[in-house]
Amino acid sequence: MIRALLFDLDNTLYSEATGLETGVAQRMNQFIADMFGLPFHEAVRFRREHARPYGTTLEWLMQEQGFTEPERYFRYIHPEGEEDCLEPDHALRLILNDIRLPKAVLTNAPSEHAERVLKRLGIEDCFIRVYDIRFNNLRGKPNPNAYLRVLKDAGFSLEETLFIDDLPKYVKGYIDLGGQAVLKDEMDRFGDLPCRRIRTVYEIASLLEKMGVPS
Repeated sequence: MIRALLFDLDNTLYSEATGLETGVAQRMNQFIADMFGLPFHEAVRFRREHARPYGTTLEWLMQEQGFTEPERYFRYIHPEGEEDCLEPDHALRLILNDIRLPKAVLTNAPSEHAERVLKRLGIEDCFIRVYDIRFNNLRGKPNPNAYLRVLKDAGFSLEETLFIDDLPKYVKGYIDLGGQAVLKDEMDRFGDLPCRRIRTVYEIASLLEKMGVPS
């Protein structure tokens, strides 16, 4: 029986159509272009090819490139005001508050980004805690410890916590540990994947009902 919910943040608790994550990706690529002296289009390819085995671009830079300034990276990638493309989501707030299960957020972003996004959406008080990349010592999803440390701290059990994320590799990481997960597949890109899917976060209540979770 599901007794807790663990949500990803970006492109999960809001629509990817907002463009927020597009801006994040552009700044990541520009950071790589500046760091390695590459044209922007080459930096896009370079980051995609080399960061793929890692959970985050930052982890790749630190593990393979000897990068030692994560706070400078965070300031560049997540500037104040990046959340201005979002609007308060009163409907989501109602849905989350109607689900009588403890809820937490697990993100590979820093806490200041998460706090600004949740506040902008108007749902910052819907979660017992936000677990950011620093909590996990800069090694985020899909590293198994990223999930397990959060579950332990929150007092959630793996078997009784439903994880919701928009990236297949993060969903797979949780399922591989033995947990249950849902892929938020807004653009219906991953219909061939063998996991539960929703198109928007607004479907989470109806999904829980189908799973037999008491409201």
